[in-house]
Amino acid sequence: MEPQPTAAHAIETVFRLESPRVVAGVARIVRDVGIAEELAQDALVAALERWPRDGVPHNPGAWLMATARHRAVDLVRRRETYARKLTEIGRDLETVAPPEEPADPDDIDDDLLRLVFTTCHPVLSPEARTALTLRLLGGLTTAEIARAYLVPEPTIAQRIVRAKRTLATRNVAFEVPYGPDREARLGSVLDVIYLIFNEGYAATAGDDLLRPGLCEDALRLARVLSSLMPKEPEVHGLTALLEFQAARTAARTGPDGTPVLLKDQNRRRWNRMLIARGIRALARADATSPGAPGPYALQAAIAACHAHAYSYEETDWRTIATLYGLLAARSPSPVVELNRAVAVSMADGPAKALELVEALAAEPTLRDYHLLPSVRGDLLTRLGRTAEAREEFTRAATLTRNERERQMLLGRVDSLPAQ
Repeated sequence: MEPQPTAAHAIETVFRLESPRVVAGVARIVRDVGIAEELAQDALVAALERWPRDGVPHNPGAWLMATARHRAVDLVRRRETYARKLTEIGRDLETVAPPEEPADPDDIDDDLLRLVFTTCHPVLSPEARTALTLRLLGGLTTAEIARAYLVPEPTIAQRIVRAKRTLATRNVAFEVPYGPDREARLGSVLDVIYLIFNEGYAATAGDDLLRPGLCEDALRLARVLSSLMPKEPEVHGLTALLEFQAARTAARTGPDGTPVLLKDQNRRRWNRMLIARGIRALARADATSPGAPGPYALQAAIAACHAHAYSYEETDWRTIATLYGLLAARSPSPVVELNRAVAVSMADGPAKALELVEALAAEPTLRDYHLLPSVRGDLLTRLGRTAEAREEFTRAATLTRNERERQMLLGRVDSLPAQ
C-alpha cells in the first residue's frame, strides 16, 4: 500500500533530520559506517510500511533509532565471530544507553562526534572524508554535497562508495582518537563541521532557506571540540564563526520564509547571547594563537565586524576587505575572492569591485555558482546598468536549486526599473 502524501512527507522530513543520529548510534554497535547506513535505510523502509497505517509515532526519531538498533543487534548476533560475546552482552546492547558523561576526561562520549572522527580517518582522501561525513552526519544527498563542493554529482557518489569500502576493508575503529592521531585529523574535522553548518545556514536545495537542525548539530560539535581542545586556536576560531553566524538566523528570513538580505536585516533580531559567545571564542582563538590567525579565526573576525555594526552602512567594510585579503592569501579560493569583491564594493565602490568579479568569470569552479551572477547583478544595479543586471539575476535564479533563493532573485528582477 502506497503511503499517503502527508505521511510520506512526514517520514522523509523526520528521516532527513534524524538519520545522522541513527547512523551514528548504529555504527557504535556494528562498527561499520556502511552497514550502519544500510540499517538506517531499513528503518526508513519499516517506517514507510507502518506509519501510514499506524500513524506517525509521538517520538519518530526514537522510533527510527530503536528499529535500527534492534536490527543492528540482530545482525551482530548472526556474526559467528561475536557468538561468545553476545551470550554475555547481546541483551545489554538492546537496552543499555551510553552514559551521559564520559568516564575519561580525555574521552568524548558522543556518537555523532565519533562518527565525524571516524569518517575523517587518514586512510581517506580529504575530499572523501568530507563527502562521507556530510552524507552520514549531515544526512545530505550526493547532489547536495556536489553542490557544496562545486563538482559533478557522479564524482561525489564515487567518493562516498569508495570511502565506505575503504573504512570497512581497513577495519577503521569507530572512535575518537587520542594524542597525535587526533591532532592529525582535526583540520579535516573542522572543515566537515563548517560545511555541515553551511548546509544548514543556506540549504542548497529544497523549499526552505534554512535547515536549523544542521546548524545546531554543527555548533554543538564545535563547542564540544572547543572544550576538548582549549589550546587549539582554530577550534575556537571555528566556534566563534559559527556562533556569530547562528546569531543572525532569526533575521535571515521573513515570516513566510522569504530570505532577507544582510543589508535589510533587522539587527535587533540578532541573538546577542550568541554574539557574546562568539566574541569570547574569538578572544580565546587570539589568546592561543602562536602567530598569524588561521582561516577560521580570520572568518570569525570578519563576522565580528558585522556583529559590532549597528547597521549595514556603519559596517567597517574596509577592515572586512583587508581581512578577506589576508584570508585569500592564507587559504586561496574563488569564493573568498568573490566575498572580498562584495566588501570592496562597499569600501571603494561597485566599479572597482566589478573588475574583481569580472576576473572570476572564467573560473571553472564558479561556472554554475549562482552567487557569482547574483553579486554581479547587484554591482551592475548600483552602476545603473539595469538591463545587464536583469540578465544576471535571471541567470542566478536558474542556477540555484533552493526555491526560496530563486523567488528572491526573481523578485530582484521584477524590482528593477523598466528600460
